[in-house]
Amino acid sequence: MPQITDILAEIERLAPLSLQEEYDNAGVQAGNVHQSATGAILCLDVTEAVVDEALAKGCNLIISHHPLLFKPIKSLTGATSEERCLIKACRHNLVIYAAHTNLDNAKGGVNYHLADIIGLQSPRILSPQPARTDAGSGIIGELPAETDPAAFLLHLKELFALPSLRHSLLPRKPVKRIALCGGSGAFLIKEAISQDADVFITGEAKYNDFYDAENHLLLAVIGHYESEVCTKDIFYSILKQKFPTFAAHFSNVQVNPVKYL
Repeated sequence: MPQITDILAEIERLAPLSLQEEYDNAGVQAGNVHQSATGAILCLDVTEAVVDEALAKGCNLIISHHPLLFKPIKSLTGATSEERCLIKACRHNLVIYAAHTNLDNAKGGVNYHLADIIGLQSPRILSPQPARTDAGSGIIGELPAETDPAAFLLHLKELFALPSLRHSLLPRKPVKRIALCGGSGAFLIKEAISQDADVFITGEAKYNDFYDAENHLLLAVIGHYESEVCTKDIFYSILKQKFPTFAAHFSNVQVNPVKYL
């Protein structure tokens, strides 16, 4: 069995913790990493159900995209879901690890994966980090051919199995240059406009973001979960390339917390 440290090193080879944003808390959330890995659960969010799932499958490692501990906690009493997850993890020697904005910002990370799903050509980083060209926020690239905007939105719905899709006013011309950012990426709308994007795709946007996009580009909001659930595929690919016989499982209990009627 591989060591947990070896598994985490492979993830950080693609997404070094140094790439995470200042506000973030990627990395080890709980547990002793100096032990053999018996198996891993791959998920977007760590919930109590996911912790129970890991224990039921005999896994001592959970790898998530969103950190369990995003905000500091002042006590550990079991009063919140996060605290109960931590208590149970520590009691059962379970390691919880998150690759968050470091995976968002990495070349080959979340946004590159989304660009690949959509089929963008010549993908490049929309907003590079200072003094870097190989890491940063968002992606911009081109479709193989100009496409009718409504047809493109319907294609997005199909690609990501969306029950619905929020969007701004449809432009009267075909679209080709596409910018995107998984999760909460609306902060990049102005950057996408400055680079002449026809469409900006993200997981979340506020009401006023649609006004910012109006008359500049088509804003398509596909849902936070829907835009980042692909992180499980990224983790799985990393693990299977280096540790082909390792027991890595997609979580079967962690689902989209947002429901549609």
